[in-house]
Amino acid sequence: MRTLHLPTGKVIGENEPCFIIAEIGQNHQGDIDIAKKLIASAKECGADCVKFQKSCLKEKFTKQTLNTPYISEHSWGRTYGEHKKYLEFSESQYIELMQYAEDIGILFTASAMDSVSLEFLASRDVPFIKIGSGDGDNLMLIENAASTKIPLVISTGMQAMINVKKVYKTVKKYHSEFALLHCVSSYPTPPEDANLKVITKYKEEFPDIVIGYSGHELNYNLTIAAVVLGAKIVERHFTLDNNWKGNDHKCSLTPNNFKKMVDSIREIEIAMGNGIKEIQPSELECYNKLGKTLVTAKCLQSGCKLDITDIKVKVSSIKGISPIEIYNIIGRKLKNDLEEDQIIKENDLESE
Repeated sequence: MRTLHLPTGKVIGENEPCFIIAEIGQNHQGDIDIAKKLIASAKECGADCVKFQKSCLKEKFTKQTLNTPYISEHSWGRTYGEHKKYLEFSESQYIELMQYAEDIGILFTASAMDSVSLEFLASRDVPFIKIGSGDGDNLMLIENAASTKIPLVISTGMQAMINVKKVYKTVKKYHSEFALLHCVSSYPTPPEDANLKVITKYKEEFPDIVIGYSGHELNYNLTIAAVVLGAKIVERHFTLDNNWKGNDHKCSLTPNNFKKMVDSIREIEIAMGNGIKEIQPSELECYNKLGKTLVTAKCLQSGCKLDITDIKVKVSSIKGISPIEIYNIIGRKLKNDLEEDQIIKENDLESE
């Protein structure tokens, strides 16, 4: 069975509610108080977990990249390194945020963006470690993460299926407590590129693990469709204001829309039902009012064999034999006299 067991006791899987992650990332603007407001708001919106991004800049980026001038409306520094440093919380700040999340009752984790960050997150007993799409082909990092035996959630943006299969095989060498998320690394993702059928393909290719969806589209309609297709983990970027400075805010959901998404997912989960086709309790009123039954087309005497011309189908508040059984009663004998337009019941017929 497709299940992912978190060390907290939480189970994610086929027969469980969709696990919803509010991806705060670096939408906190480098401000720990804003980060706490985002955590609290995500909790209020019904998220199961908040996720940040943890990086050791010198481990993740080359010196040349860090020293590159960064001229952008979204820049927090003169160089890309200054920009990223401004948005990066220290380990002590992460520990503070982890404690805050625990205090208000929501799970907290982060993407391990490099080996140093992986080691830090592993030391803090996070419920799972996220591997972002930027490391979807980083087998060294993925293997190190898998070796910790901590559950993993791995996004697969910017990867072809051949790479995804290699990731799957790499983690499987260590354990099966991991999930793959379909993802398109485009901010925002145009609907024509969302390729949601990949979720179905992943379920076919990897039948023993949980499959989810990390979305970057505007609004949340595609995320709802992903849940219908079987995504059991959903991750969406989360912000307090779409107009704030930063690359991710435009494709992030505000609390109002995030709450609507959560409510829609929960409604869909109820609506999916058990797959057994039967009359639902809410249908009984309509059935009792409009449901049809078999009645006599004319007066019939005991002992006669029923012919198709002897029977009509009519609406009746009193129900007899269902019209679906009409060909099963043709040729059967009556054991009672029946008037015209009389409901035909099973006890009016001789045993077969």
